[in-house]
Parts: sequence; C-alpha cells; structure tokens
Amino acid sequence: MRTNLLLVEGLPGSGKSTTANLLYDLLKANACNVELFTEGNLDHPADYDGVSVFTKDEFEQLLLETENEKLRKAFVNQAWAKGKEIFLPYRKIQSEAGLPDDLLSVIFKKDIYELPFDRNVELIADRWAAFSEKALSEQKIYIFECCFIQNPLTIGMVKYGEPKEKVVQYVNRLTAAIERLNPVLFYVDQLDISYSFKKAVKERPAEWSAGFIDYYTNQGYGKMHQLHGLEGTLQVLEARREIEREIFASLPFGKVLLDNSTFDKEKHKSNLSDKLTAFGIL
Repeated sequence: MRTNLLLVEGLPGSGKSTTANLLYDLLKANACNVELFTEGNLDHPADYDGVSVFTKDEFEQLLLETENEKLRKAFVNQAWAKGKEIFLPYRKIQSEAGLPDDLLSVIFKKDIYELPFDRNVELIADRWAAFSEKALSEQKIYIFECCFIQNPLTIGMVKYGEPKEKVVQYVNRLTAAIERLNPVLFYVDQLDISYSFKKAVKERPAEWSAGFIDYYTNQGYGKMHQLHGLEGTLQVLEARREIEREIFASLPFGKVLLDNSTFDKEKHKSNLSDKLTAFGIL
C-alpha cells in the first residue's frame, strides 16, 4: 500500500509522541523518505500553529502601531498573503526576535485558533486541502501527531462547546481533503484515562497541567457542564474520547487501535512494526 500520510491520535498522556517517534524511527530504519511533525511544530504543512490572520487594512495598521523597526521588517518579511488576507507566523517571530507583551496580546487575538469556530474550520480545511495537493505528487511519507482529530475536538468541543455533529463535520472536511493520500490512522488508547492523564500530570511541568485544566474546565464543554479541577478535566476527556471513538469507527481509510495501557515501549514498537508491515508500508 502506498501512503503519503500517517496520523497519530489519542488523548493527552496516551503516548502519542512516543508512537509518532517510533513510527518515524521504523520508517527511517527501512530507508523510507519520511518527515515527522509533532504537536507544536511551527512549520506544520497542514495546520497552523502560532499564526494569526489579518485583513490587509488590519495588517497595515499593525505595522503602523509597531514602533520597533526590526519587528516591522520581520512582520513584512515573514508574513504571506492569500487572497485578501495576510497570515503572520507570530510565534516564529517571537522565538527569533521576541515580542513585547502588549503587541503579542494584540496579535494573539487574531490567532487562527482564537477565531470563531466556523471561520477556523474554513481556514484549516483549506490548509489541509493545499497540503494534500502538494503531498500527492511527492515520494514522501508524512507523520502528523494529533492535529487531525485532537485539534477539531479541542477547539470545537472543549473551547466553544459546539455540538458533536459540528465537530464530526469538521473532521469529515479534513478526511475529504486527505483521503486520496491513502492515510493510515494510529489511535493510541488507554483503558484507564484517569491513570494515564494523572501520570502525565506528574511527569510534566506544573504549568502544563494548570494550563490544561484551566482550558478544559473554564470554557466551552467544561463550563457548560460546570466541571472543575482535575476530576472535571477527566470528565471532559471521557466525553471527548466517546466522540473520538465514534469518529474512528466511521473513517473510510486505514486505521489501527493501539492499546498502550502498559506503557511497554518495546512491545509497542514491535506492534507498530507489525501494523506497518500488514499495511504494506514496510
């Protein structure tokens, strides 16, 4: 089976990053032309991370209000136009040149993942369609971690409390864009969400868990259902998994459900190798 895309999904703490890296290592060891994009990659070819979108007038106003000449040049040099809009990779600029808090606050409000839900869907679906067109002509396998299901669920359900039907429609838009790439989805599951998430909380910085819990309980689904703290976050994750399982079952392309409850890395790697072989990728 020729595929251009492997997708890795699952709940936080399930082992998505480990799985994505193991797939990359296995393909590299077999001399495959493969590229891995993990969560938070600022150069993601099918998603936007740390990118804001402006009208041309809004962008011109931003330049006028930016007193630092070095930053103005960075904005002009790194922004790109598409139609009547300007896209600004502000996180990349921030990492390279720094952004003052007041300016960052202004730009962040136009972040693609801060826009209204329907607008976000349009921009992201368009981005995936453009990626698919490019990848179709390449002799390369892309590995994407968590942007195919997780991002639509996070902004749709968790952030805005959108009904399940609209979230599923979002994923269906992305599915339609990539189906011709013969993708394979590896969904990393855990029998005990509470154990796996609490394990992640212990292993990661306190800032991560505090931010995660705040995001999951103080807006959208969590707020609508009056959920609070760690236990409330776990309830949101349970509801999210229910929708993700429904999406997984309906996908029209190759898919694998992986039980990673034991966190046995070598066993997990062997299982992934077997699945890649079964799909004819190795």
